[in-house]
Amino acid sequence: MRIAFFGTPKFAVPTLRALAATDHTLAVFTQPDRPVGRKAVLTPPPVKATALELGLPVYQFEKIRSPEGCDAIRAFSPDLYAVVAFGQLFSEENLSIPPLGAINVHGSLLPLYRGASPMQQTVIDGQKMAGVSTMKLVKRMDAGDVLLRAETPLGENETYGELSVRLADLGAELFLKTLDALERGELHPEPQNEEEATYCKMLTRDSGKIDLAAPRLVVHNLIRGTNPWPGAYALLGEEKLKLWRTELSDAEPPTDLPIGGLFGDQKRGLFLRCTDGALEITELQAPGGKKLDGKSFLRGKNIAGSVLS
Repeated sequence: MRIAFFGTPKFAVPTLRALAATDHTLAVFTQPDRPVGRKAVLTPPPVKATALELGLPVYQFEKIRSPEGCDAIRAFSPDLYAVVAFGQLFSEENLSIPPLGAINVHGSLLPLYRGASPMQQTVIDGQKMAGVSTMKLVKRMDAGDVLLRAETPLGENETYGELSVRLADLGAELFLKTLDALERGELHPEPQNEEEATYCKMLTRDSGKIDLAAPRLVVHNLIRGTNPWPGAYALLGEEKLKLWRTELSDAEPPTDLPIGGLFGDQKRGLFLRCTDGALEITELQAPGGKKLDGKSFLRGKNIAGSVLS
């Protein structure tokens, strides 16, 4: 089978590698190289780097809907699309090209969390289970029939970054199972229940602002769900203090400490007072500084007694 693979970030790499290990003929379509870091070094997306390593042909388009994009796809003459976190919308013309259609790997248990940040929102909402779905790609965002699902328990302290690594591997396994079922004629597409559909928006840098008036579990889940990007933060004076990891704690805050107050010491660690108890801050970062555990941070800067806003 001739398969056109569409993907861009690290999340898509395990599926690309899994497909490359099969006998199918692949061509890879991905986004253009982008400037990265303070020096704006032009850097290929992870899918391109992997494709070149594997010796696969690579095509990059700012808009796959463009005439040039459509022409490149037609020149490859694919039987099927494999789509994993590509980051662009397909046109009807794009979707009309492969006779077997397009299979998309999505990082949620559809119809939950359609949209741009399904894994992050799964964590932010404090779900007990996470997972991936394969679905038929249609022009309407994440609304195609579900083909297969795979779920996994979500750890109470697991971050979005950690979950995305696990789901990337799970998605690769699920895609191969879906492809095998397609070839055997054993796929049974399941229309999504629109009444159960939920949506999530793309996160921004401000999505990590902590609401210190929220219950501690809500704060904890926001910190998990925005790690590693955009990172959860609160203000210490006029500086942004990044909180990377926390754990629910039974530590008793001082009775005179306001909500958002910090307490603890180098022996016990650093804690945040919330409306309904405390969180232990197990990893944090001051502007321009390194990520440190709470005890190490207090050795360099004793912020116990300070109040975040």
